[in-house]
Amino acid sequence: MIGKKVIDTDPITIAEVKEMLGELSEHYELTYEQNLALDHVIKFSKLDEESAKKLVEELSEIIKKTQAIKVADVMPEDMADLRLIFAKERGSYKQEDMEKILEIVNNYR
Repeated sequence: MIGKKVIDTDPITIAEVKEMLGELSEHYELTYEQNLALDHVIKFSKLDEESAKKLVEELSEIIKKTQAIKVADVMPEDMADLRLIFAKERGSYKQEDMEKILEIVNNYR
């Protein structure tokens, strides 16, 4: 990888990865790793790209963007699932915030 360096990184949702790899596969033959990634995102993506972006945008008003992306990828069904997502995060959220997050997620189900 001579001459290449990472300039910027930005986390994206599984739905966005699915769209990117899908477009890439139409024009080029994917590598083994890219095929594995495409199979994974096809199996586990629960939203389309546009809905995922809207969901992350709404959740970003309450929580950090990286957390919003995790929530959009997992689409937790109850409070226990949501707590598992935030288990490693520093700080804690109020019960009202957690309930509001679940309401927003349920709107996109």
